[in-house]
Amino acid sequence: MMSKWSEGRVIENKQWTESLHSLRVDASIDAFEAGQFTRLALEIDGEEVSRPFSLVNAPGEKSLDFYFIKVPGGLFSTRLAKLKAGDSIKVAAKATGLLTVKQIPAAKKLFLLATGTGVGPFLSIIKTTEVWQQFERIALVHAVRYTEELTYQQTIRSIAEQHTHQFSYIPMVSREPCDYAIAGRIPAAILDNKLESRAGGRIDSDSHLMLCGNPDMVLDTMNVLTERGLKKHSRREPGHISIEKYW
Repeated sequence: MMSKWSEGRVIENKQWTESLHSLRVDASIDAFEAGQFTRLALEIDGEEVSRPFSLVNAPGEKSLDFYFIKVPGGLFSTRLAKLKAGDSIKVAAKATGLLTVKQIPAAKKLFLLATGTGVGPFLSIIKTTEVWQQFERIALVHAVRYTEELTYQQTIRSIAEQHTHQFSYIPMVSREPCDYAIAGRIPAAILDNKLESRAGGRIDSDSHLMLCGNPDMVLDTMNVLTERGLKKHSRREPGHISIEKYW
C-alpha cells in the first residue's frame, strides 16, 4: 500500500552527540496515539527512500519530533543528519503501531524500559495526561552506553516536576562510570533488584512493562521477566509485557 505523504519542513535539527539527532518538522498528519510511529521520506539519487520513525511529540503538540541515530554509512540516516532548518522532507500522514497504553490491560504500575533512541515513543506517552490517570506509578528507564546519550533531560525534568509522587526516572549507563545512573544493562538491574529499588515498586502481576529498543535487551529482559511468571501481552491473550524492537 502506498503511503499518503504530507510535505514537511524542517524546523530544527538538534545534534545531541556525534551520532544522535532530533529532527523537528512542521507537517500536518492524521491524529495519532502516543507511542506510534510514522515514516519519513527523502529523495536520494533520484529515488524516494523512506524509513519508519517513532513520534517523540505527544498528540496535539504543534511540531513533530523524531529522534534518530546516524548510522555510519547508512544511506538514509546520514542524509537525515545533514538536513537544516527550511529543508523539505516527506512525512507519512498516517501513523501506526501498537506500543500504546490503549492496547494494554489494567495495571497499577507502568515500567517503560528503553535503550538508546527507543526512549522516543515513551517520551510521547508520558507527555499525555491520560497515562497519569491510568497508572498509579510510572517508571522510565533509559539505558545507554555513555552519559552524553542520556538526552531529553529538560523534557524529563519537567515531567518529574509535574508528577513528583507518581514518576521515577532511572538512567542506566553501561560503558563509563556515572554517579547518578545504574551501571550495566537492564536485565541485570532487574535481577539484582537495583531497578525496582530506584523505581520504588516491585515488578509483579500488578505491573505492565513496555520494552523498546535493542533486540538483545528486549530478548534478555523478556527471559528475566518470564522467569518471574510474567507473560507477553497480545490482544488475544492479555499479559504483562509489550515489546517493540528497534531494528
